[in-house]
Amino acid sequence: MARKYFGTDGIRGTVGQAPITPDFVLRLAHAVGRVLRRTEAHPTVLIGKDTRISGYMLESALESGFNSAGVDVVLLGPVPTPAVAYLTRAQRASLGVVISASHNPFADNGIKFFSALGAKLPDEWELAVEAALEEPPVWVESALLGKSRRLDDAAGRYIEFCKSSCTHLLSLKGLKIVVDGANGAAYHIAPAVFHELGAEVIKIGCSPDGLNINHNVGATHPQALLDMVKAQCAHYGIALDGDADRLQMVDAQGRLYNGDELLYLIVADRVARDEPVPGVVGTLMTNMAVEVALKARGVKFVRAKVGDRYVLEELERHGWKLGGEGSGHLLVLDRHTTGDGLVSALQVLHACIDSGKTMAQLLADVTLFPQTLINVRLQPGQDWKANTLLADETRAVEAELGDAGRVLIRASGTEPLLRVMVEARDAQQSRACAERLAAAVQAQVVA
Repeated sequence: MARKYFGTDGIRGTVGQAPITPDFVLRLAHAVGRVLRRTEAHPTVLIGKDTRISGYMLESALESGFNSAGVDVVLLGPVPTPAVAYLTRAQRASLGVVISASHNPFADNGIKFFSALGAKLPDEWELAVEAALEEPPVWVESALLGKSRRLDDAAGRYIEFCKSSCTHLLSLKGLKIVVDGANGAAYHIAPAVFHELGAEVIKIGCSPDGLNINHNVGATHPQALLDMVKAQCAHYGIALDGDADRLQMVDAQGRLYNGDELLYLIVADRVARDEPVPGVVGTLMTNMAVEVALKARGVKFVRAKVGDRYVLEELERHGWKLGGEGSGHLLVLDRHTTGDGLVSALQVLHACIDSGKTMAQLLADVTLFPQTLINVRLQPGQDWKANTLLADETRAVEAELGDAGRVLIRASGTEPLLRVMVEARDAQQSRACAERLAAAVQAQVVA
C-alpha cells in the first residue's frame, strides 16, 4: 500500500512544509496515541530530540498531541537517536519518539518511532497510524488527559549504557581522541563517554546553537576532524552525525575510515577471537573490496537496499548480528537494537587495543575499489526513470566496466536527490563514468 506520510526512516521534511508543520505533528501524536490506547490503557512515550532550533516547537506539539489522547510523556531533552531506543526499553515505555533529521541541514526535521523493545516498528503499525490520521480527533475528557515529566538523568544513563557495551577491562588511558559531535545530539554525551573511559578528549562540533548542526563538521564533513587530529597529534578521531547514529573515524596518520572499513574491522576482530560470525549484511553501495575480503575469511555477505531499515530486515531474516552502510550507520545487534555511532566506535577501539594493532593493520586485507558518488538534485516532477538518455548511458557504462565495476543509480529516501554511483578498479574511469551519468540526468532538465 502506498504511504502518504511515512518513508523508510520515519517522517521527514523541511520545517514549515508538509508534513513537518506544528499542526500536523500535533495531529500525528494524537493519532499515534489513539493507536497505542487500542492495546494499552495508560501508555507512556519517551521523546528525545537533536539540537535543531525547530526541535523545541515540534517537541511541544508532540507533547500536546499525546496528552490530548490520554498518553503520558517523558521528555529526554537533546539525546542521540540510539539513546531514545535504549531508554525506551530500559524505562519500560510504550514507545520512543525522536525529533531529528539526522545528517540533514538544520532547516529540516523529522519524527522517528521506536517500539517498546527499542526496535523499528512494523509496516502494519505505520499503516494504522496513517489511517488514524485521516479520522477526526477524539479528545479525551479532562480526567484522562496524559501527564508530562522530564527524565533529568537521561544523558547519564545513556553514557553508562555506552560504556557497558564493551568489556569492563577496556581502558582508553594514554590515548588522545578528537571527538566531533556535529553540533548535534551527542555534543554533551560523546566527549563524556571517552573521557570517563580514561582518554584525553579534544572536542569539536560540540557547541550547538540550533542552526549549526552538521554544518562543516561531523561524519558528513570529516575534514574538520582530519585537520584537528593532525594539529593535536591525536591517536584517533571520531566523528558522529547530527543524531549520532553514524560514525567515521581517523587514525594517528590522518587516514579517514568509512563505514564499510569499520564494519570489516569489527568483523575481522571477532573472527580473530574465534567468535562466530556466520554472515554480514551490507548494502548495494558497500564497496566490493569488503565483500571479497569477507568471503576470503569464510564469512557470508548479503547486500540489502540502501537504508538501515533494510539492513536490519536482512540481519533479522538471517539471524545475524553485524551489518552496516558506508555512511557509517553500523548495526551491532548483540550490543544494541539500532545503529549507534558511540557503541560502534567503542567496538573499533576495543579491537585495536585488544589486538595491539592499528586500524590500518587490521584492515590490511582491504583495499577499497575507487567509488565515485555524485548527488544530482532533482527538479519538482522530474521523472528520472523515464530519462532515455540516462538509460542509454547506463547501458554503455556497464558494458565498458564489464566485471570490473558496478553502476548504481537510486533516489535518496530523505532528499530530492538522485545518487549516481560508479565503482571501478581505476579511479579515473570511475569518475569519468559517473560524470557521464550525472550529465545525462541534468540534460533531462535542460531538455
